[in-house]
Amino acid sequence: MAGLYIFGLLFIFGFAQGGPVDSDSELAYIEDIRNAGNQRIVGGWAAEDNQFPSTVSLRTVSSTGGVSACTGSVLTNQWILSAAHCLARRYSYVVKLGQTNITRPGYMVEATERYLPDGYNQASSAVQTHDIGLLKLPQYIPYGDSVQPIRIQSSQRKSVEYADVQLIISGFGRTDDWWLGGIVPDIMYWTYQRGITQEACREWYPNSQTIAAQTMCAQHYDEPSQNPCTGDGGGPLTMVDLDGNATQVGIMSFGARLGCNTPNPQGFVRPEYYHAWIEEVTGVSFDWNVEDLETTPNM
Repeated sequence: MAGLYIFGLLFIFGFAQGGPVDSDSELAYIEDIRNAGNQRIVGGWAAEDNQFPSTVSLRTVSSTGGVSACTGSVLTNQWILSAAHCLARRYSYVVKLGQTNITRPGYMVEATERYLPDGYNQASSAVQTHDIGLLKLPQYIPYGDSVQPIRIQSSQRKSVEYADVQLIISGFGRTDDWWLGGIVPDIMYWTYQRGITQEACREWYPNSQTIAAQTMCAQHYDEPSQNPCTGDGGGPLTMVDLDGNATQVGIMSFGARLGCNTPNPQGFVRPEYYHAWIEEVTGVSFDWNVEDLETTPNM
């Protein structure tokens, strides 16, 4: 068995209850919500084996030995895509992948080599726009039914609004706010989200300086309790694309500060804005032509 040991927490998402939030001071990484402990997806379902072969559990260790939890996605069998706030100010990372139950991962590997974009201020713990990061594994993990790379959104779709599009978030976060009895399960959970426009997102956070072109927002799909929670930070937000396969359209980044189980939208980083940076770091282009997908028959 390979060894991938990673600790990732920093989950940039919190929630203010009931209505619009008026400043970035009300936004938070998930791990900062009411000083919550490790948390997971709220109002979701347990993932079946091989249902989300690109979703991985991260554990991160700080210089003082503090352990945090996050989620990430398999970009290749040597590169993990996650949020910058999950990787910044951490010195060791453990990645568990290849299973939905983190107590019996298919692979567990420890890594130390991480990359953050120049636009991200590592010295600050505040919510930021360029919340994207890459983690390089010290060894290649073999692909199989339980480990597969995710397709990240094409740069040709930068102008796409996801209003009312059914999206899916998967991760290893708490099942509810801890003060509402949410537990920290050992298994991956997933739930639906509904995309909203930039305009609608700004109505919730009218004075935010974080929401930019690189940001997209999503809310619960049909139940207000459907939300990511602490431990889901850095995880993939996906949609079923024209060919019937998943495309990652967002990286879990932020929400309002007061909790997970609220109607407030969450913010995600749009990976299609970072293709040039990802290629610079990895040496591989992950961009693709939308026309090729549109001419591919559904399977």
